[in-house]
Amino acid sequence: MKAEINSQALADAVAWTSRVIPVRPATPILSGVKLEAIDGTLQLSAFDYEVSARHHIEAGIDEPGTAVVLGKLLADIAKSLPAEKAYLSTEGSKLNVVSGKSSFSLQLMPETEYPDLPIVPTKLGQVDADTFSHAITQASVAVSREETRPVLTGVKMSFTGDKVVMTATDRFRLSRASFTWSPENPDLEAVALVRGSLLRDVARSLDTNQNVVLDFNSEKPSLMGFENAGRISTAQLIDGEFPAVDRLFADEYPIHAVLDRQLLLDAIRRMAIVTERNAPIRMAFSGDEVVLSAGAADESQATESLSVDMDGDDITVAFNPAYLIDGLSAISEPFIRMKMTTAVKAVEFNGQQEADSEESLDYRYLLVPMRFTD
Repeated sequence: MKAEINSQALADAVAWTSRVIPVRPATPILSGVKLEAIDGTLQLSAFDYEVSARHHIEAGIDEPGTAVVLGKLLADIAKSLPAEKAYLSTEGSKLNVVSGKSSFSLQLMPETEYPDLPIVPTKLGQVDADTFSHAITQASVAVSREETRPVLTGVKMSFTGDKVVMTATDRFRLSRASFTWSPENPDLEAVALVRGSLLRDVARSLDTNQNVVLDFNSEKPSLMGFENAGRISTAQLIDGEFPAVDRLFADEYPIHAVLDRQLLLDAIRRMAIVTERNAPIRMAFSGDEVVLSAGAADESQATESLSVDMDGDDITVAFNPAYLIDGLSAISEPFIRMKMTTAVKAVEFNGQQEADSEESLDYRYLLVPMRFTD
């Protein structure tokens, strides 16, 4: 292999591709990144059997060829190169990287041991990257960290025509984000369960100026592909049945309360200063006021009152402050609508643009209240 390439383009491509390499790979070969110089491009790929990444950038190819080297090491080298042309060449058991007066030699890894990349499924549809990234951020709020229940570490993606619904739950809360997109088939009906950590990684690496193409074969539902700005990722799907959560949303909520989102967030953070571990923050709604309080009588305490637009009977509910902050932070609108039934049943949180406007159902956050003593 002999290739000439822009050093910054090389650094960006290796950084993006090698991000999927695990900290502790199952076998040494999975710590490698595969480079293939062919047809005026340098193609890069990495794979750990669960997620793959492929990228390609323009290059002057003097001799086509393939090399596998340590991905993290190549990424560190590439980002340190001077802002000049970089030259890659294989010689014996080494890959040489030269830029300006800097030169490095990396030990080649056995190419024959490198696993074949998964076949990218057929195109399902596309959406603008900013919308997709925002939905991932919102939906993944409630992803569980309990590896003993793999289905709860995932985000359920439901596709129905031009509507996509992404849902996650850790049993204490539920987050659901919805958006419209452009499906290849207008009569599309499909469901995929994708690990939340993989989706978050995809969202962080997107070029938000371009669309995201989702690839999926509903007849062989084991893999989902994500294409964006010439880069392709695939993720192995979780095999399991996501819990039936639609019944958790109440048909009617007799109590509604609308508050300024930022004022509420700031107040909760102040209350949380005096809470022990995951002790609850209480919210007592009465008339046009809500009083937030935290702490017990024999401990440090805090209280604060906020104005509220209330419709329904007085009610007091209590929440885990961290869960409350997570859900409110995922809402982008300036106002919050809390919809309640009783002090012990799940409360729904929605955003709305104006204090007197309708709530948006593009993002729905359910949080189960905590039991408390006065």
